[in-house]
Amino acid sequence: MAEPRRVLIVAYDDAQILDVACPSGALDIANHYRPTPPYAVELGTLGGGAVRSSSGIGLGGGQRLADVRGPLDTLLVVGGLGHGPAAASPALVAQIRRLATVSRRVAAVCTGTFLLAAAGLVNGRRVTTHWRFAPQLAAEHPEVAVDPGPIHIRDGDVYTSGGVTSALDLTLALIEDDHGPTLARNVARELVTYLHRPADQAQISMFLSAPPPGDRLVRDLNGYIAAHLAGDLSPAALAARAGVSTRHLTRLFAEHLGTTPARAVRAVRVEAAAHLTRASRLPLDAIARRCGFASAATLRQAFLDHYGMTGDTIRRMTDMPRPRAAAGRQTPAP
Repeated sequence: MAEPRRVLIVAYDDAQILDVACPSGALDIANHYRPTPPYAVELGTLGGGAVRSSSGIGLGGGQRLADVRGPLDTLLVVGGLGHGPAAASPALVAQIRRLATVSRRVAAVCTGTFLLAAAGLVNGRRVTTHWRFAPQLAAEHPEVAVDPGPIHIRDGDVYTSGGVTSALDLTLALIEDDHGPTLARNVARELVTYLHRPADQAQISMFLSAPPPGDRLVRDLNGYIAAHLAGDLSPAALAARAGVSTRHLTRLFAEHLGTTPARAVRAVRVEAAAHLTRASRLPLDAIARRCGFASAATLRQAFLDHYGMTGDTIRRMTDMPRPRAAAGRQTPAP
């Protein structure tokens, strides 16, 4: 039987606990689906033993990085509020650089990319990080091609992901790479998550980027649209639900989302349909009905308009391209 893939998660003081929990939890669930566990997960810290997460909860059981010997399948460096001091630690950076030489692949979650950059592991590579810190990473490491858009990126044997819960998407993608889509979907179902998002989905889409807190109406409509894709989401219906005129609704969407109600609804419908096409085996006509499209033909045209490709192409691909036009997609400034 194949030996478990050895995964070392590197943590430090003020690391984000979700950056540790998402990968380790997903890999643990994967282990329960196979007679021989496919992964052996370890936690490593510079001094060995426990470190403090940014939430104040301790992460115990870490082994001293200097004592870790290869080979490793995956070296995964987490992010968090402590990424600055961690990246400035010559001892920690040196251990990451050493361990990368005995690892089949290297990954970083969120601001863990700063540590890979400090170690010189991503020079000339395309990487991502949390959107809020992307300008800082680009300024500090001009030798690195920083793309703040996707939720995760693979460049050769280096994988980087965006903020926090994108660690889950990255881990599901790694599981799929290693063991195929069935295991990845089983893990996603156990986690009660929406399968996993395509790598090139924007970290912050129009419907995840909340409007200003003072405008509850737009925020509530965003949630309603996402939860009722197959329903009547015409501007008139949305305006009636919100208790405003269609003209006023149009003004609100233009002000807070930078698009019209109709375009906003179409964008979220086609994004949801792309998820289902990519991660399920439902026929296209069923996906169309579920996501509020009149027919499979209408959905095919939406895919062509939005992504420049057909549903069959999307289903065959590991990653999806970004939308052709960024209309309505606003990324808040850091």
